[in-house]
Amino acid sequence: MNFGRGPSVVLNVGGTRYSFSREVLKDFPLRRVSRLHGCLSEQDVLEVCDDYDRERNEYFFDRHSEAFGFIMLYVRHGHLRFVPHMCELSFYNEMIYWGLEGSHLDYCCQRRLDDRMSETCTYYAAEEPNGGPEGKGRRPPGADGRKWLERMRRTFEEPTSSVAAQVLATVSILFVIVSMVVLCASTLPEWRAPENRSVEEQSRYTAESVREPSGIIEAICIGWFTAECIVRFIVSKNKCEFVRRPLNIIDLLAITPYYISVLMTVFTGENSQLQRAGVTLRVLRMMRIFWVIKLARHFIGLQTLGLTLKRCYREMVMLLVFVCVAMAIFSALSQLLENGLDLGTKNKDYASIPAACWWVIISMTTVGYGDMCPITVPGRILGGICVVSGIVLLALPITFIYHSFVQCYHELKFRSARYSRSLSTEFLN
Repeated sequence: MNFGRGPSVVLNVGGTRYSFSREVLKDFPLRRVSRLHGCLSEQDVLEVCDDYDRERNEYFFDRHSEAFGFIMLYVRHGHLRFVPHMCELSFYNEMIYWGLEGSHLDYCCQRRLDDRMSETCTYYAAEEPNGGPEGKGRRPPGADGRKWLERMRRTFEEPTSSVAAQVLATVSILFVIVSMVVLCASTLPEWRAPENRSVEEQSRYTAESVREPSGIIEAICIGWFTAECIVRFIVSKNKCEFVRRPLNIIDLLAITPYYISVLMTVFTGENSQLQRAGVTLRVLRMMRIFWVIKLARHFIGLQTLGLTLKRCYREMVMLLVFVCVAMAIFSALSQLLENGLDLGTKNKDYASIPAACWWVIISMTTVGYGDMCPITVPGRILGGICVVSGIVLLALPITFIYHSFVQCYHELKFRSARYSRSLSTEFLN
């Protein structure tokens, strides 16, 4: 270091001081601190830190002091972990400022960071192009086009990001509601085709159904959903990631059956296999129920449910294992007590263990249809134990799932409020 005096330097990070010798700064593990060694003037120093005291040879950084303390533990001991009760993304931002990367974190913290970034869709860059003072006022080539694509992407992905996004979300919700009403109405007896039609009549009816009012409404809704999906695919940043997203897969599952049914109608015509194709068409048309899940893009409640299931898959698997183990035990015992002993009170409902599994799952979930029940005293005692154990086993993982649901709801609500604030600013401007 050719700037400053004294054998040592002092780093003041958020009010906490650290003293180092000049030789240590040359090979310091933190890139921003090591840059001080090559500073030749006070202007060079102020590009690295926020302020400088020449008299005390003290360099001031207006950063999080506790986060820097954990980073210094990494410098001394080689282990970097998150600060307790601090947002992972905020700590990662501090790491980038000092010149560290996500790979410097311990493995457990790397997984936490990856999960956090995938949930919030937040991406950080170590060095922003043209982000320095000398880069202000200059735009790289294609910046206007990227900005337009980003606005389009937010319009289609974030319903609260702008007025146009809210209008688009409202129109999409109306199309979903209309399509669901048409789907429900098409199952009414007055709307369904008579079952005693001949093959030729069914063929003619299937071919002309698209020209009916319900078919026209369905075609309009499908056209809107298809156009929306295509535009969202075009403006997406990562096409592969777009295809892998669950909501986009659901959109594809909701749109594809319509086109398959149209193609089947065109190619079957008056073929003798039309009756078999008619069953397939009814199944494909009923898959339109997936359109209801499209509402998850516009309602925090459905998004919270999906995010909770994603985070609590371990607890859900554990709950499923509990139920399966209990079902195997109680079904075997109930079949033995009600049918296997054959003491004059043979219950035919429990003729096999698979048949008894139905009674066990209905009893453990406290539904109790009453279609089958034990008639022996030992069987009734076992039924009471089965019900009580079902309540206990189902209640054990619920606490973890509930806390995760509350956390997911607050995170999504905070993100929605943030976009609403930006929407208010855009409206005022």
